[in-house]
Amino acid sequence: MNHLELIIPFGIPPASLAKDLLKEMQTPGLARLIACAGSARTQTTDDFSRALSHEYWLAGQFPPADKANSPAIAWNRMQAYGLRPEAGNWYVLQPVHIHIARDHLVLTDQRQLNISETESRSLFEMAKASCEEMGLQILFGDAQTWFLRADEWAGLQTATVDAACGHNIDIWMPKGEFERPWRKLQNEIQMQWFTHDINAQREMRGAKVINSVWISGGAQNLEPALKQVSTANNYAQHLSQSQGQVPGLLNNLCEAAINNDWALWLDNMHELDKNWFSPLVAGLQNKQVTSLKLNFSDAHKIARFDLTPWSLRKFWVKPSLHHLFSIS
Repeated sequence: MNHLELIIPFGIPPASLAKDLLKEMQTPGLARLIACAGSARTQTTDDFSRALSHEYWLAGQFPPADKANSPAIAWNRMQAYGLRPEAGNWYVLQPVHIHIARDHLVLTDQRQLNISETESRSLFEMAKASCEEMGLQILFGDAQTWFLRADEWAGLQTATVDAACGHNIDIWMPKGEFERPWRKLQNEIQMQWFTHDINAQREMRGAKVINSVWISGGAQNLEPALKQVSTANNYAQHLSQSQGQVPGLLNNLCEAAINNDWALWLDNMHELDKNWFSPLVAGLQNKQVTSLKLNFSDAHKIARFDLTPWSLRKFWVKPSLHHLFSIS
């Protein structure tokens, strides 16, 4: 018997686009599941929560105990990279691109930067020198993810990269007693990178320069509440790898939604139907799956749909996405 739970970030379409997207949806499996599940259970955060709803869910903090801060995930992320940090207050530190809009600064989606390992290592070494001058420790995770130890900064209120992405960053910048030393470190790193050969080369080939760093996820110890998830590519792979023991994270829609690319969002949703939702219908019908929880989110809410094999016996219910597309 398999009790499956899936989280589908940005599976809830924007209300303003729902009608148009619905006309283009070709997802018979999802429509069957949503119609048979009926109404969803919904949880929400406010518009200025410093993480996306699915990020709080993954951190086991939904509704968040402290909406003024990003989830305390740094230690968990370091463990995932095989790092064994010294005791202290650690943050996730990420190289980013910030661009100038008409009258404010905007954070670019980090997924679109395509930072190579070589580029990241070079930028990391320069940032490391600035950190050490301030008595701070920094560790390398991968090209997009580093870690900063700043014991005195505990309580600094930060926002995740994805929560801040696409918005005026003034709202999402770190707040609190130690925001000034953070700004000093950020400025030092920005100045060092400004004229670096790596950014000159990126500009020449039309890539966005790496011109700043973003801090989030401060944690003083390992947070056991952080959910372990499977990132399998399809339903069959998820079952073979985890036997349904951990939730599945279907993050195919994030980049498209964050960057308002709704044609790509539709393409990826169609792939999810092929690889996940239609096979799940079959799994429920043959009782390979005995219970299913589908968690769809947007930036500020999560809607959960519950199903069992009995749910699909509602032969009188026509496949429909109404319960998903009408969430407000």
